Amino acid sequence: MADIRAEVKEFLSSRRARLTPEQAGLPAYGGNRRVAGLRREEVAMLAGVSVDYYVRLERGNLAGASEGVLDAIARTLQLDEAERQYLFDLARAAGPARRPVRSAASTVRPAVTQVLDAITEAPAWVRNGRHDIIAANLLARALYSPVFDDPRRPVNTTRFAYLNPAAREFWRDYDQITHDSAAMLRMEAGRNPHDPDLIRLVGELSTQSELFRERWASRDVKFHRSGLKRLHHPVVGDLDLNYESMDLPSEPGLVLNVYTAPMNSSSADALKLLASWAATQAAEFAAHDATVAGTDAAAASAR
Repeated sequence: MADIRAEVKEFLSSRRARLTPEQAGLPAYGGNRRVAGLRREEVAMLAGVSVDYYVRLERGNLAGASEGVLDAIARTLQLDEAERQYLFDLARAAGPARRPVRSAASTVRPAVTQVLDAITEAPAWVRNGRHDIIAANLLARALYSPVFDDPRRPVNTTRFAYLNPAAREFWRDYDQITHDSAAMLRMEAGRNPHDPDLIRLVGELSTQSELFRERWASRDVKFHRSGLKRLHHPVVGDLDLNYESMDLPSEPGLVLNVYTAPMNSSSADALKLLASWAATQAAEFAAHDATVAGTDAAAASAR
């Protein structure tokens, strides 16, 4: 997402278009409005800025916009918490003092791996902002075995969701998963718009998936903090698992995900069965991952 100005323009205009005068508390005079949502002059009036200034903002020129102005625009457009954060991220990216280009981490410290391995009764793994799985305990490796079976590397849940037909069976709420994963990627693109690996991933998905192009074009953004995942595992069947996502302060940009099942539930029983199956498959998982990693490394060196 290198063109920040174009993204600002599309984001603000899309949020304006979804908000009717009635929702904004304005009287709707007559029925011959040429736009479904608010007009630019209405947004400017409600935000307390001049029409010319708001037009300049919506054309992509957020550089120099004060926090007060951004807050007023966010309130006027009724942005939720994630959308407000995204707007502020875009403003920072548009400013003259841009953050250095960096790519999301692809490894973790041994101490983090030890923490994962110490969690024995719940699937736990670490991902980066591109949704690459960086490290996982044995139970997470077993739970996400269909994702790891995909030969493409790095292991990436969003790539699996959009490009692997098995994803439709694995995630029982497939439509919600694809919406949320694209919205989370766009959130990451606002934080880190010049990450070359993220740009390549979005390009790959846009080229190969019409559904991703539709989801990406919506410009929705979303935090991923807690909730329910409804999966269908090929060995143990259906699982309804609660998830918690936690930032790792010592590893900027990395997130720890932990799944748990309600006590005495069928999902808890299925998770125990999965743990037993995982114990029998540990050596096979390791061999498979080593083979895929070796093949991927050979292909990379050949390029």
